[in-house]
Amino acid sequence: MKTSFDPGRRNFLKAGAAAGGGLIIGFYLPGAARFAEAAAAPVKLNSFLTIGADDKVTFFCGQAEMGQGAHNALAMMIAEELEVDLKDVRVEQGGIDAAFGNPRYVGFKAVGGAQATGGSSSVRNVGVPVRRAGAAARTMLIGAGAEKMKVSRQECVADKGWVIHRPSGKKVSYGAVAAEAAKMTPPPEAELKLKAPAEFKIIGKATKRQDIPLKVNGKAIYGLDVKRPGLLTAVVARSPVLGGKVKGFNADGAMKVKGVKKVVQISSGVAVAADGFWAAKKGRDALEVDWDEGAMAQVSSPDMYKSWAELAKGGGAAERLKTGDVDKALAGGAKRVEAIYEVPFLAHACMEPMNATAHFKGDAVEIWAPTQGQSWNQHWVSQATGLKPEAITIHTTYLGGGFGRRLESDFVVEAVETSRAAGNVPVKVIWTREDDMQHSPYRPASHNVLTAVLDANGMPVAWRHRVVGASILKYFKTFAHLLRADGLDPTSVQGAGDYFPYDIPNVHVDYINNNPGVPSGFWRSVGNSQNGFILESFVDELAHAADKDPYQYRRQLLAKPLAVRLLAVLDLAADKAGWGKPLPAGVNRGIAAHFAYGSYCAQVAEVSVAKDGTVKVHRVVAAIDPGWVVNPEMMAAQTESGLIYGLTAALYGEITVKNGRVEQSNFNDYKMLRIDETPKVEVHILQGQGEQGGAGEPGTPPIAPAVTNAIFAATGKRVRKLPINRELLRA
Repeated sequence: MKTSFDPGRRNFLKAGAAAGGGLIIGFYLPGAARFAEAAAAPVKLNSFLTIGADDKVTFFCGQAEMGQGAHNALAMMIAEELEVDLKDVRVEQGGIDAAFGNPRYVGFKAVGGAQATGGSSSVRNVGVPVRRAGAAARTMLIGAGAEKMKVSRQECVADKGWVIHRPSGKKVSYGAVAAEAAKMTPPPEAELKLKAPAEFKIIGKATKRQDIPLKVNGKAIYGLDVKRPGLLTAVVARSPVLGGKVKGFNADGAMKVKGVKKVVQISSGVAVAADGFWAAKKGRDALEVDWDEGAMAQVSSPDMYKSWAELAKGGGAAERLKTGDVDKALAGGAKRVEAIYEVPFLAHACMEPMNATAHFKGDAVEIWAPTQGQSWNQHWVSQATGLKPEAITIHTTYLGGGFGRRLESDFVVEAVETSRAAGNVPVKVIWTREDDMQHSPYRPASHNVLTAVLDANGMPVAWRHRVVGASILKYFKTFAHLLRADGLDPTSVQGAGDYFPYDIPNVHVDYINNNPGVPSGFWRSVGNSQNGFILESFVDELAHAADKDPYQYRRQLLAKPLAVRLLAVLDLAADKAGWGKPLPAGVNRGIAAHFAYGSYCAQVAEVSVAKDGTVKVHRVVAAIDPGWVVNPEMMAAQTESGLIYGLTAALYGEITVKNGRVEQSNFNDYKMLRIDETPKVEVHILQGQGEQGGAGEPGTPPIAPAVTNAIFAATGKRVRKLPINRELLRA
């Protein structure tokens, strides 16, 4: 069902009649409202919430569902305020529309709005407007029900999809009065009363996810499942060297493969389109392409790290955080501690490989894609084709994992270009696992130099951290305006200088932006993923240099008011893990804490190291304070997921480059954590106060330092470079 409203510039809720006599509530998200105010004409809304004459409630969601449970959480919030059972709320993926603009990305109107899913923002940014829509609908339905029963509305309540007259017990269903409710004016926002937490019946409960049965029985439609009449399947030959270009190609061999229909050049390479994937793959294998390999052909990973180490010794750094007089403080002190940390490029390794289906029709294009960034796809497809944004339709499918990879538009633009070049036929472009592993935007690598001095009591009085490495914003052009003129990329120092919880009087964090050409992109928890490891490892080093317990040392340093909630999760994790109590022989503990995306998370890892250097993580205890929680089961699942994702990277994750070519290709040489390697995980949720925090990303940063700090406790060997090198730990 789709309709539109013209709500005017400042009306954020609008009611209308649905087909068949139901009620539609349309509303703006706050970010979209600011778009509307800035726009020359009012923005038209899709219908977001409908209550049908058949009592069915449908919520049209602009957020992508990639396994994080956003659809279910938002449905819970609708059901709570609307007073219906959760099972009666159906979530339907909304199309592309500025009205779905995520408030987190409101600043990106230059590229046509920002309907996108990322940054652990779906529930915490969209949830409250969704609740308001539910509350407005409930208010209108109660009014219409009272009129139908000819009773006072003050004597009526809503419960499980019914309007009930309390004195008489008479009741009417929502569906029976939805059409009359549609004729009413929504209550002003100022008069809308959202439920207090004490009144919640659904929010805060562990409910079963509605999308799981679809995914178990195979009815969920992912990008790879999309079918269209006359569909061709294409694979693309891309330069083996990062940044290389096509000089020329010979398609004769490819065209001899049975099933191959077209071989066409597109901006990223040469696409082979066939009547199925296997034929397209065989055709690509038979294709002859002459590549201009470009400057990256001379670049290898050791050279990059060596050049970053040299750069770190010089000037030209962009300042991120400076308090006190670090130079003066570093000249004194009782003990000096220095360390160099390095983190590698990382792939996203989504379970569903990149893919998109497009049908270019001359004056318009229709796209089906598992995407996190509908608005940015619309923009970049417009740039590639010259089509106006309104001529570009995007259908969002389920995503088989995102982790930031599907914020990119490369796979979507390829599908559109191939469809166009192949003669305006529908085409599905499928990347192989190797394609994605070797041609992806990667989590940036960095070289980090840290120095601290301790006073006579072993407490730090000065902290200096210089970050040298790759920048996401140099490659993610949609956010290029966030790259400072002095080269500072805020995403690269995220978690190192934007929130510094420790009470140290003199702190200096700066950054040197340098990358010879390895494409870089957003990865789960972004800069926090590497800087959480570095910061929490170095604090651990200071604790040991001071001959103090790492947990108690952190407690002493978390004295700032801004660190109160981080201290609380640190204490909770330590308590639940039994910090200080005996462990089985050979098992040692490490602890770490980090703030990311509005949530505070601490973890204690129990680890043993075998004589051959093999690391076994036996148990992880996590404590997280995300503010108030919609679904504690989903919150725990997201924390577990982030933790496992981070542990996989710490143990195995590394993308290396040799002569411009990515050396890893598939799960055989870019390992994932297996079930038998996965530790026992406990998650303890601390229901905090204040704004709602994120769920998907805060669990990732603390796990690497918790594990490596435990390794130090076990072996006395400090891991300063990821992934963890088994050879260095060999006894």
